[in-house]
Amino acid sequence: MQVKVITLDNAEAGEIELPAEVFGAEPRPDIMARVVHWQLAKRRAGTHKVKGMGEVSGTTKKPYRQKGTGNARQGSLRAPQFRTGGVVHGPVVRSHEYSLPKKVRRLGLISALSQKVAEGKLVVLDVGDVTKTAALAKQVEALGWSSALVFDAAPAEGFVRAARNLPKFQVMPTVGANVYDIVRHDVLAVTRAGVEALKERLS
Repeated sequence: MQVKVITLDNAEAGEIELPAEVFGAEPRPDIMARVVHWQLAKRRAGTHKVKGMGEVSGTTKKPYRQKGTGNARQGSLRAPQFRTGGVVHGPVVRSHEYSLPKKVRRLGLISALSQKVAEGKLVVLDVGDVTKTAALAKQVEALGWSSALVFDAAPAEGFVRAARNLPKFQVMPTVGANVYDIVRHDVLAVTRAGVEALKERLS
């Protein structure tokens, strides 16, 4: 499919062919949801922790004799029914990470790219030599982008620095392209080099 290339000033800068196997597939929301869940699970710290009966401080002596007091039988003040007792089945330090097949991850990324194309929210961008945040902010506002993600094979350091302070505007190398960042931004902009890198990675 042929797509126009635009500059940050919204001027045409030629055309480029987008490979249908990467940008023209049928979007799979179920696959994208699986990949996003996998990504977010990997990001979880897993440092939540509570103390069980064997970890709380307190005596191990039986509070009172088994029978004859009129109270319910008790064996330890560390039991969960007491205010200072341990927690039963509480969270422990662990990893929430799990494995997801490479084919599923690849299909999720292709689905996310294809969905942006289907929605008309994928732009092939000629970045130019922007190095100032103020100038970039004016250009982005003129384009009407409220939230945008830019993929480039090797983003220029000046452009990355200029975009760093813009809210909801992110520049990322194509090696870090992922479903979560694509779906949480409204507009996806890819440079010519970024298109080639994505094609090489996913074809």
